Amino acid sequence: MNAVKAVGDAAYRWSIDDDLLYWGPGSEILLGISEISKISTHRDFTSRLVTDGPSRYESICRSRESDAGSGVPYNLEYRIRDDFGGMRWVEDRGRWFGGPDGAPAFAVGVLRAIDERHKREEELVRLSTYDELTGLLNRVRLKEALTDAMIAAQRGRQNSAFLLVAVDNLALVNDAFGFDVADEVIVCVGERLRGLARRGDSLGRYAGNKFGLVLPNCNEERLSAVCDRLLAEVRDKVVMTARGPVAVTVSAGSIALPGHASSVDQALARAEEALVSAKQRLRDSHVVYAPSREREKTRLRNINVADELITALNDKRIRIAYQPIVDATTCEPMMYECLVRMEQPDGNIAAAGHFVPVAEKLGLIGLIDYRVMELAVETLRARPDVKLSLNVSGRTTGDRLWRDTLASHLDRDKHLAERLVIEITETVAIHEVSELTDFVATFRELGCQIAIDDFGAGYTSFRNLKTLDVDMVKIDGSFVIDLATNPDNQFFVRTLVDLARNFNLPTVAEWVSNEEEVVMLRNLGVEYLQGFYLGEPRMTLPRPLAGIDTKRTVA
Repeated sequence: MNAVKAVGDAAYRWSIDDDLLYWGPGSEILLGISEISKISTHRDFTSRLVTDGPSRYESICRSRESDAGSGVPYNLEYRIRDDFGGMRWVEDRGRWFGGPDGAPAFAVGVLRAIDERHKREEELVRLSTYDELTGLLNRVRLKEALTDAMIAAQRGRQNSAFLLVAVDNLALVNDAFGFDVADEVIVCVGERLRGLARRGDSLGRYAGNKFGLVLPNCNEERLSAVCDRLLAEVRDKVVMTARGPVAVTVSAGSIALPGHASSVDQALARAEEALVSAKQRLRDSHVVYAPSREREKTRLRNINVADELITALNDKRIRIAYQPIVDATTCEPMMYECLVRMEQPDGNIAAAGHFVPVAEKLGLIGLIDYRVMELAVETLRARPDVKLSLNVSGRTTGDRLWRDTLASHLDRDKHLAERLVIEITETVAIHEVSELTDFVATFRELGCQIAIDDFGAGYTSFRNLKTLDVDMVKIDGSFVIDLATNPDNQFFVRTLVDLARNFNLPTVAEWVSNEEEVVMLRNLGVEYLQGFYLGEPRMTLPRPLAGIDTKRTVA
């Protein structure tokens, strides 16, 4: 008994025939009982117990087993009310022994406190079920609730619906007030949505700023009204945070089930699609998913093109077409832009417009940029008389592997860098100046030149050009179209050339299509020209090449 007491357990002996309980030392402390005489009978003891399964009496006295002499073990867990208004979890392990007829006559056992273990288990259950920040269902449980609703709907018992609700412009709240205030906003929006949810609805946090709401017994006709109520509930009252009031709106995408989705993943994807459409209408909007034959055709095409692209990358069928950039005065090639192409299994060549937009949408553009970079380096090594211009997407400028790989090639062979121009689109230069500064500095130090592509389309701040320290600008081709007959385009080109000249930046005009445009651009002071009129993209470089300038400057 003393050993049992030393580890904080409580021993007992229960005489079943006369219902008496004999308790060992320390029992009062473990059970929170002021006087052990209060539980001297099994009836008194069990009156304090709370259990979800069979009672203690049933587990022992109504056991189907028989004692053969060594006793029959039992192991129970239950809660017991103490004298202080609390409940304590205990584990009850022991053996009962039979009388002459083998039926239970007495039992001996040990009680052990397991409150801490149960707290840990409950916490694990809570974390596996609920979102830690909002207390709502987490993504896994939300998908389970959606699965149950869809099964019920597919069996014809009731219609249902799913809403995906996103807090608008949460990134602005992060920037203005900090992440702690953004978390307060998320919690408050979740509480407001919970206040509108009906009994039987399932509300959860789907992702960072997104909530999912499963609506059993809701048909498509009611969806717009439900979304209107949700949006108004968030919009009409500011969120009070630790740093003051914050005005918040949400957007929603919804889908009626089972009519518009045959699986949970499809329901989620289509609700996400409806949410994207809502966000395109600016904030505080909602869209109910509706099938579209054209949209399904586009999605199927995207899937097919993505598969085709991955296969082409694996088979090394991504190729480069070389388009000359010529001197405006002599019309002789000074460098060649690397334009991506895809060789199809039948040998035909697919232009970039066939697969690049899909690659950008699906996040595959980085794979293309990496392969084109490898091909450009191979060309520079094989043709020391060539100068190339290489396009880089906004995603790739932040790709450490791409940057390190190219830098490694250029560091080993300085002559490659002297013959390489890296083109960055103007939209990237506008929005990611701070991120690009290091990128530009890295490759300029290695000996490359940097060009801003599509210049004028995004109205780049010239302060950005100065910050980035670029070497040339390529005037967006949309300003060159119909240049001879379009006074607006003539004004834009003249302005862009004058501004670039103030920064000592040579200019390249793209999409040149006729001799008249060549003459006008030359007279406006454009140094270099590019377009189908001056040279179509070709899969091989011509030999021999006109005088190539491999110095640090472009001209």
